[in-house]
Amino acid sequence: MPLFHAIGEQYVDHEIEHMRHTNGLAAKTFLFTGIALIAFAANSVLCRLALGEELIDASGFTIIRLLSGTLVLLTILKIRGNKNKTPGNGSWPAGFLLFIYAAAFSFAYLSLDTATGALILFGSVQLSIILLSLISGNRLHITEWAGVFLAFTGFIFLILPGVSTPSIKGLLLMSISGIAWGIYTLKGRGSLNPLLDTATNFSRTIPFIILLALLTFQNIHLSAQGILLAVLSGGIASGIGYAIWYVALAGLSSTQAAVVQLFVPVIAALGGVIFVSEPITSRLLLSGMMILGGILLVVVGRYYCSRRSADKKN
Repeated sequence: MPLFHAIGEQYVDHEIEHMRHTNGLAAKTFLFTGIALIAFAANSVLCRLALGEELIDASGFTIIRLLSGTLVLLTILKIRGNKNKTPGNGSWPAGFLLFIYAAAFSFAYLSLDTATGALILFGSVQLSIILLSLISGNRLHITEWAGVFLAFTGFIFLILPGVSTPSIKGLLLMSISGIAWGIYTLKGRGSLNPLLDTATNFSRTIPFIILLALLTFQNIHLSAQGILLAVLSGGIASGIGYAIWYVALAGLSSTQAAVVQLFVPVIAALGGVIFVSEPITSRLLLSGMMILGGILLVVVGRYYCSRRSADKKN
């Protein structure tokens, strides 16, 4: 009996320790996910604050943002070392996509408010990923088709002529930014060393930054406040924010990672109201619910379809 009692105690201790580890990992994932989403939304708020008040021009904001992100990521790598011994997989195409995302993002916010810009950006990201999946030969279930239809209907409603219609130029630029970020995201899905890859991709934006600086040098307008906002966007919200996001991804499934990003436009909208004093229009609310609801339908539909297929095979 004492032997069985001892074995029982060891089993209970093991289960308690496992529960503590699981709960600790879940709490860490929840915390880091929340911080990362706030960082993503902060990019929209910081950019809009800087450009809306004409504290800096779009080109200057892009240049300082990418340079700050590069310096912060390289510093993090230097401090912590490359503990992941897997070689990096950064590439020039990924660096170019990152530059296009950041540049189009900045210029789009010259004519978009915070919430609308974030909605178009993350809607374009998700829709581009869905369309690329279709082009690659993946078939969609009827639920996923319904979600795609609802999301595109929401975009059409957003750009219909009306009092609160967003700028066409801003819409196109932010859509380009979202498409670039969507492709960049797909290129990084197989990364075995995300921090090193991200730092490498940021550093490879430098030639494009130099070209942008040469083309826009005469029109660059800087101020101390504008530079500070760009540094906060690049160094903190982008550099550290992306690093934290990669930590959070270790505890999230691909479905969860896709769904939680749909909260970013909501957080950005609140940030726009609080920090930029922007109104939330009924058109934005309705189109936002349609776009985000459609994307959510696609993501959840894909998840359950894959689960059903796996159950049938088993």
